[in-house]
Formats: sequence, structure tokens, C-alpha cells
Amino acid sequence: MTGLTHALYSIANKLCLARTKIRRYEHARWTTDDNRRVFPFEWGLEHIGGRRDEQDPRGFLHAWVNETLAHSDDWFAVTPTDDYVLHPPENGASGGRVLTFTSQILSPWPKNNLVHGRFFRARASGPAVVLLPNWNAKWNGQLNLCRWLTSLGITVLRLSLPYHDMRVAPGHERADQLIGTNVGLTLQATRQAITDTRRCLRWLEQQGYTRLGIVGTSIGSAVGSITMAHDPAVRAGAFLHVSTYFADAVRTGMTTMHVWEGMRTKVTEEELRRYWTPVSPVPYMHRLRDTGQRI
Repeated sequence: MTGLTHALYSIANKLCLARTKIRRYEHARWTTDDNRRVFPFEWGLEHIGGRRDEQDPRGFLHAWVNETLAHSDDWFAVTPTDDYVLHPPENGASGGRVLTFTSQILSPWPKNNLVHGRFFRARASGPAVVLLPNWNAKWNGQLNLCRWLTSLGITVLRLSLPYHDMRVAPGHERADQLIGTNVGLTLQATRQAITDTRRCLRWLEQQGYTRLGIVGTSIGSAVGSITMAHDPAVRAGAFLHVSTYFADAVRTGMTTMHVWEGMRTKVTEEELRRYWTPVSPVPYMHRLRDTGQRI
């Protein structure tokens, strides 16, 4: 066995061991949650401009996907808002201040339409990032990451995604609308997350931050990379547990198996990938070519 072959074999073996370790960790985390519910399948076309009683939902969605991908700048466009409020620190200065503002996308749940974020100021100007956590992250999730970034001199605005913590829909314990068995509502909720993120970026600009970035984990990586592909103000993005095609991640993920369980007899794998393409990162990655943005 040559030295190179031995080195490659060693690397492959370590990767296999790491994969096993990560899988065990993921399974252990998965077993701690016992509030996953399988909801009935819904087309939910009324959430994306269609009719709830559409006679041909597949035909509507195929045409809608083509139109949305062709005009994604319009679909993800953000309008100004003048109701940003920066509240006093929560639980002392280490908990960050709370920013609230009205979401551009008005969902059927008023509670979800008031956006919450936690602001950790490192400096009065310079670099700042919007931090987008994983699906079902708690209000206090990833705060150590926020504090670590501020210790590096990077200001952080941690966004609570739609239907999370302060924004949870009545009767739900989890963010079942952001990733769920309702095709149209999942599309609307992810679009809402992206426009909320862009309003966060606009607020940071108003505060004097000109070097902007995004840090995202899991669903946060999908929201963040799509935002980055549509917002030239974002100079860099760091994405963890990266998403590719939205439907593929939902269909094959351990923590989302209950979502696919409610859908698998109603739509095929190929259909769902097609329907959720507008909220998938891959179709937009070409937009980052030659922009100078770093990912």
C-alpha cells in the first residue's frame, strides 16, 4: 500500500467513524422530543395566490413554480417598514436586546406576524450578521454562538424564524407550518422567513453596519443562502448542516420523517421536489457567481 493510498484509507476510515458518531448523536437528540404530530396533507394553494378548492392543484403548482423561479426577485422582494422597536436587554446584557417589527408576509396567525430577534452589539459599526437557527430552535438557542461572534467583534442579530417561540401558532408546540404537510403554507412560511431576514438586514444598515453577512444552520442555511442570492448587501455567508433541495431534506431527514409520513401517499418524491423548488437553495446558486460574495 503506497503512502497516498494509506493516507486516503485512513481519512475514509475516520470519516466513517465520524459519520457513525454524528448519527448516534442525531438519534439521541431526536429521541428527546415526543411532541411530533402527523398532520393531514393539504395543498394550501390559498397561501400562494391560488384557490383552496383548485380542481387541478398539480397543474396550478407546475405553472406557479415556473413563474416564481423566473421572477424570484419579485417574490422575495422586501418593502420598508417603520415600526422597528429595540427593547431593553432580556435577563441582563448577556441576553441581548430584543428587536421587534411587523413581518412583510401576513399569515393567518397574528402572533406569527410580529417578528422577534435578539440583538448582540459588538461595536457601533463594522461587521454584522443575521443569525438564522435550526428548525424548532428555542428562544435561548445558539446564544453562545452569538456571544462568541461578538467576542470576535461581529455584531449579531439572531432572528426567530416564523412560527417559533414567540411566534408559535395557537394549538402548536412546534413550528409545524414552516416545515409541514401543507404544501402552500410551507412555501409561504419560508418566503416569510426570507423577507423577515431581509428586513433585519435593512435595520442593521440603518444602524450603520455596512459589512453584512448571514450565519445559518439547517433550515437557516436554506433561508440564508436564498436571501444571499437575492440581496447583494450580503457580503458573506456561513452555513452549517447545509440544505440543498428542500423536499429532499424533509423526505430523508430523521427529524422530519413525521412530515413525510403525512405526505407520501399524496405526492411523489419528484413532485414534492418540484413544488418546493422555489424555497430550495440550489436553483439560485448561479446568482452568486462573479458577485464577490463569499459563501
